Amino acid sequence: MRLNEVECNDAVPIDGYGPGFFRIGGQKFEGAVAVFASGVKAWDGFSDTQTIMDQADKMDVLFVGTGAEIAHLPNDFRITLEAAGIGVEPMASPAACRTYNVLLSEGRRIAVALLPV
Repeated sequence: MRLNEVECNDAVPIDGYGPGFFRIGGQKFEGAVAVFASGVKAWDGFSDTQTIMDQADKMDVLFVGTGAEIAHLPNDFRITLEAAGIGVEPMASPAACRTYNVLLSEGRRIAVALLPV
């Protein structure tokens, strides 16, 4: 069987997660984070659209990990991002991590904002 190495350019894949943390590109990050092609940033949750808007021109879709279970996004959060042309897809954080990694390996212009499980 032939295996191919995943190429992520400058972006880093999500290696894992646990209660209150994410492991991204070999480093451990506590609390909520946003992962972009340019790197990982602390994210203050749904009241923090600026962290995401600062990267708006570098993404087409933002996956939003809502914790252990999928949850509705606050309307103001969704409306602000969609008005900037960013597609917003809510899902549980574990699913958001997996989906981000798959699309990252395909070279897509994506980002993910994650609340811890």
